[in-house]
Amino acid sequence: MIEQQKKDIIRFQKDEITTHAFYLRLARLLKDPHNARVLNDMAQTEKGHYAFWKQYSGVDLKPDALRVTFFTLIARLLGLTFAVKLMEKGEAAGAKQYAAFEAVIPGAAQLGRDEEQHEQTLAGMIREDLLAYMGSIVLGLNDALVELTGTLAGLTLALQNGRLVAISGLITGLAAAFSMAASEYLSARADEDPKAGRSALYTGAAYLVTVALLILPYLLIPQNGAGIYISLAVTLTIAVLIILAFNFYISVARDLPFRRRFLEMFVISMGVAALSFGVGLLVRRLFGIDI
Repeated sequence: MIEQQKKDIIRFQKDEITTHAFYLRLARLLKDPHNARVLNDMAQTEKGHYAFWKQYSGVDLKPDALRVTFFTLIARLLGLTFAVKLMEKGEAAGAKQYAAFEAVIPGAAQLGRDEEQHEQTLAGMIREDLLAYMGSIVLGLNDALVELTGTLAGLTLALQNGRLVAISGLITGLAAAFSMAASEYLSARADEDPKAGRSALYTGAAYLVTVALLILPYLLIPQNGAGIYISLAVTLTIAVLIILAFNFYISVARDLPFRRRFLEMFVISMGVAALSFGVGLLVRRLFGIDI
C-alpha cells in the first residue's frame, strides 16, 4: 500500500467517525422516537465502516467537532432531511473512491455500494413536516416570485417613485398572499385533507416572506436619481438568489436535478418581469403618467 492510499484511508475513516458523531447528536436532540431510531441505525452503520477502515490504518481518530456542530446547526435551521442529505453528499465522493481500493483491500467496493444504498434507504425513512408541506411552500414561493417581480418591474417604470412602488407592491403582495392561502385551504379541504389549515399557513407564509424581501430595496435604497432602477436591479438579484437557494434546498432534500429546475424557475420569473417592464413602459406612454 502506497503512502497516498494510507492518507485516503485515514480520510475515509475520519468521514465515517464524523458522520457517526453527527447522527448520534441528532438522535439525542430529537423528540420523535421514529426519527431518533433511524438516525441511531445510521450512526451504527457509520461506526461499522469506521471499524472496517481502522483495520488498515491502525489508528484511532476523533470526529471533526466543527463539522458536526455546523451540520447540527443546519439541521436546526433548515430541517433534518436536508442536513442528513447534505452530509451524505459530502461523503459521496469518498464512497465512490472505495472501489479503487478493491485490489488492495478486498470488500472496499462492496462497502461503498452498501453504504450508499443503506443511507439512501434510511434517509428516506425520516419523517419531517417541512418536506410534507413542500408543495404548499413551492406554491406560495413560486407565485410570489412570478407575480411580484413582474408587478414591481411594471410599477417601477410606470410610477418611477420608490415609495409608491413599495406601497403598491406591499398591498398587492398582502392581498395575493391571503388569496393564495385561502385558495390552498379550500383546495385541500376539497380533497378532505385534515391538514388543510397548515397547508394554507405554509403557502401564505412563503408568499409573505418573499414579498417582504422583494420590496425591501425600494424602502432602503435612496430614491434620488437612478435609485429607482438600482432598487429594481437589487430586487431582481434577490429574486434570483431566492430561486437559487430554494432549488438547491429542494435538489438536496428530495434528490431532484438542480440545474433544470433552477433554469425553469429563473426563466419564468425573469421573463414575466421583463414583459411587465414593457407593459409599464407602454402604460406610462399611453396614459402620460408623470409622478
